[in-house]
Amino acid sequence: MNETADITQWLSAARGGDKSALDRVLATLYRELHGMARRQLGGQQHGHTLDTTALVHEAYLKLAGRAEAEFEDRAHFFAYAASAMRSVVVDYARQRMAVKRGGDLHRVTDLPEDAGGGMRLDEEMLGLDVALNKLNDLDPRLAQVVEMRYFAGLSETEIAGLLKRSERSVRRDWQKARMFLLAALQG
Repeated sequence: MNETADITQWLSAARGGDKSALDRVLATLYRELHGMARRQLGGQQHGHTLDTTALVHEAYLKLAGRAEAEFEDRAHFFAYAASAMRSVVVDYARQRMAVKRGGDLHRVTDLPEDAGGGMRLDEEMLGLDVALNKLNDLDPRLAQVVEMRYFAGLSETEIAGLLKRSERSVRRDWQKARMFLLAALQG
């Protein structure tokens, strides 16, 4: 049996309450999750306590610890993993800002095409999180593309394959989402 079929079976078992099946999925996809985390944290400044392994492990705890988490397929798993990583990074940024004196929120002035250089773990991340929550209220599909692209570090091609959509429609969604987020962050 190939890995994709195994993952599908394990995800089905996990939906039935089998925690060991979810553990097998996470163990199988750990390398990919670690790669996502490495891409995201690659450009951070030294002195941060959140490293790639910590991000993967914290995201794992969020994935494994939620009883209502059900993954229909690989795409759904990666969408949820991206959301879990976003949550960890935002929580980390909030914690850092709470420790800083005078840590008021500043506006993000740019949302890069990708986060290949790593995301900033500061007040800009918190502003992005607020704007992304607004986008999710208006169009959850656009917010999902942002999470997968920006927080999971997936390419448009990878997202299109996971969501079973055309690369062109994912590119349009990414452009719409970026325009919305930039306007929300600058306004």
